[in-house]
Amino acid sequence: MRGWTANDIPGLSGRRAVVTGANSGIGYHTALQLARHGASVVLACRSAERGQAAFDRIRAAAPGADLALGALDLADLASVRAFADRYGTEPVDILVNNAGVMAIPRRATADGFEMQFGTNHLGHFALTGLLLPALRSARVVTVTSGFAWTGRLDFDDLQGERRYRKWTAYSQAKLANLLFAKELDRRFPRLTSVAAHPGYAATNLQQTGPRMQGNTLMEKATGIGNALVAQSAAAGALPSLYAATADVEGGACYGPRLLQYRGAPAKVITPPQANRPGLGERLWDVSETLTGVTYEPART
Repeated sequence: MRGWTANDIPGLSGRRAVVTGANSGIGYHTALQLARHGASVVLACRSAERGQAAFDRIRAAAPGADLALGALDLADLASVRAFADRYGTEPVDILVNNAGVMAIPRRATADGFEMQFGTNHLGHFALTGLLLPALRSARVVTVTSGFAWTGRLDFDDLQGERRYRKWTAYSQAKLANLLFAKELDRRFPRLTSVAAHPGYAATNLQQTGPRMQGNTLMEKATGIGNALVAQSAAAGALPSLYAATADVEGGACYGPRLLQYRGAPAKVITPPQANRPGLGERLWDVSETLTGVTYEPART
């Protein structure tokens, strides 16, 4: 059977989408296809230069697209609030929480959070909450990873201050993304909140960590691995696009159907810890405390 492709995306005229990390990789191809199918798309990017380059590329590929470029640094809650103030005044029909960092040396966000947990989870938690009045009956897609299967939430050391391991921190953040997507769907029935993950897709994420560490050999090795083994970033974006536009089940996760590694998107199973009673609620409460963003009204 032919799998679902970007050609199966329905017409999105009249719908407004926000895609974080839209300047490259999965985010770029997600924004590109949403724009090609008629959505008005806000490219939420940290780098103005890279964001403008992505904007120009999408404009060239979809000349009639309705695009906007917004400054958003998920590692700075002041930037998150400023973005929400600027782009949350009109309805948002699709929010794709895509941007992230992977397996980097320990760094702190502007607000003092461990960078992977702060950017991948807390930044998106705050953004979604601040955009909540604009979301109404929207589709919210939060991008997780297969590494969520090895993740655990260490509530005694969420920021990795006692002990930091880059892959452990990444897995924790990706599990948090999955828990957030499920808990958001549970609390707000008017929304459809789902998770998606790209499988193994060739993006700049794999090489950023080694580059930051000055490990040239590992940087080259990951580049070779991407070229030989990974599927393309365009293919990796399909689960996000499916989750954003197809008929999906709230609280579910969508990824590549072939061993969650590659292939056409489909509903995929999630790790047992993602369904542990009370874990999503506890993460939610901690996230509200850390970010100062309270979701109202939540379902009781």
